[in-house]
Amino acid sequence: MGMDDCVSFFPGPLAAIICDILGEKTTSILGTLLVSGGYLISSWATSIPFLCVTMGFLPGLGSAFLYQVAAVVMTKYFKKRLALATAIARSGMGLTFLLAPFTKFLIDLYDWTGALILFGAIALNLVPSSMLLRPIHIKSKNNSDIKDSSLPQNGPVELCETETYGDETQESTNKGSPKQKAGQAGKSLTVSQNQREEFNEPQRNRMLLISNEETYEKKAISWSCKQKLFDTSLLGNPFFYIFTWSFLLSQLAYFVPTFHLVARAKTLGIDVMDASYLVSVAGITETVSQIISGWVADQNWIKKYHYHKSYLILCGIINLLAPLATTFPLLMTYTIFFAIFTGGYLALILPVLVDLSKNSTVHSFLGLASFFAGMAVLSGPPIAGWLYDHTQTYTGSFYFSGTCYLLSSVSFFFVPLAEKWKNSLTR
Repeated sequence: MGMDDCVSFFPGPLAAIICDILGEKTTSILGTLLVSGGYLISSWATSIPFLCVTMGFLPGLGSAFLYQVAAVVMTKYFKKRLALATAIARSGMGLTFLLAPFTKFLIDLYDWTGALILFGAIALNLVPSSMLLRPIHIKSKNNSDIKDSSLPQNGPVELCETETYGDETQESTNKGSPKQKAGQAGKSLTVSQNQREEFNEPQRNRMLLISNEETYEKKAISWSCKQKLFDTSLLGNPFFYIFTWSFLLSQLAYFVPTFHLVARAKTLGIDVMDASYLVSVAGITETVSQIISGWVADQNWIKKYHYHKSYLILCGIINLLAPLATTFPLLMTYTIFFAIFTGGYLALILPVLVDLSKNSTVHSFLGLASFFAGMAVLSGPPIAGWLYDHTQTYTGSFYFSGTCYLLSSVSFFFVPLAEKWKNSLTR
């Protein structure tokens, strides 16, 4: 696991703020430039610390921006089929095992510097993809205004509302009609310029004073909106703790079997080539599982967090049974079932977050939760490695992963209690 994997989670709160200030399109382009620039600069690396910054920190930060944008945009583009859309978007991650032979091919053909330049050039293809992130225009109830949903309607900024006319965005308050205020400001300017002879000096001064007061009020509201970017209300939201607990522990457990599966196969005397097939089968199975899981969840037979909870429990059980797999067929069976259950819960992370976030903004909810998940991503593999150093067997790593998965599902049993508590506050 590289440094970029850890950094892609840690800047979650920062990515949420940048996304809220600059918008999804600009943030996505910025993330692309960070990833591509990191790879290009790495081709000039002369030391390991240099690579830690250019190939670890910069691509990781850019990936955090891209992941945040992808998550927020999907929640705005898709409502009824959000789980399936998320599964399709994430399905490519199951095929990352193809990167290893592809990277080796590029290194053999162009040397490592040429391979890094090509990776940077490939990443630049995300720029035109980012340009396609168009805002959705939804007609209001009175069919008179067209509101831009590029910002959340019920976000942390209760006094802010965004309306888009062409390419111009204006901030206004919910107190009164934005069009009336814009009209009043325009009228005051028009009168002051074209009908000066009809008003005396005191009247002109009064109109200028009103215009200045309105400008000051807009600036004050804009400043209050920027302050609200740091949404601390999540710390009092029980659903945030429920999701973060599960997200943290599941990320703590996820990378352990992924990295130790092939190593354990080698200790059992299985051929290296056969062991590599385990990773390939796991990636393909996980991809298919995500799509099926997303489609099933969108049928709304039960609440999505019930599916998510069940997949986590099954992941825990299958990892606790993993030490019993001592032959290649048994290891392949474990790999298939683990990939099925893993793909199932990975596809539902975002839909479950949307269901639990309620009135909170998705970007703040996901950004803060990702920060804590970054701690788990950073500490999971080292803990598993420490267990191997002290036991000289990989069974402890799988026991550790299974236990974390089981514990990650515990928080979802408190969702009904949190819903009752939330409903009691609204009465």
